[in-house]
Amino acid sequence: MPGPLPEFRPLELLARLVEGGVDFVIVGGYAMVVHGSAAITRDLDVCYAADQPNLDRLGTTLIALEAGLSGVAEAVPFVPDGRTLRRTQILTLVTSAGRLDLLRAPDGAPGYAVLAERALRVELEEMTIKVASLEDLIAMKRAAGRPKDLLAVEELEAIQRILREG
Repeated sequence: MPGPLPEFRPLELLARLVEGGVDFVIVGGYAMVVHGSAAITRDLDVCYAADQPNLDRLGTTLIALEAGLSGVAEAVPFVPDGRTLRRTQILTLVTSAGRLDLLRAPDGAPGYAVLAERALRVELEEMTIKVASLEDLIAMKRAAGRPKDLLAVEELEAIQRILREG
């Protein structure tokens, strides 16, 4: 998708994924915000179930969102269909509704089934979405290990303490 980045519209991205029947869990900055973080994010990070029917639904949704590779200077032939998704672990995309990062198995996360089971179910704009648990977010941020992730761990642990104390 050449030219300037489209406006980040996370609710539209989420709605399209839900409408497409995609099985996913929100991770990353947007998940932090749902848990009460002051983080500012300009992309949506999702972990998704890797069974072929889900990859096909995700691919159909990505094609409808006009998804293209992010950070690629030249136009590169790319079709984000279920076959392509089967061969990827991480994709950073630009869509008609903004940036979308797809992570099949984020570092520090349990397998997808456990991540989804432990996820918080959130009602948002008449959608039920799964958001990674605080514990899983902390583990993923710790495993990423970048300075910004380690700062996020401190904030998430503070939120965790506040919730525990009541």
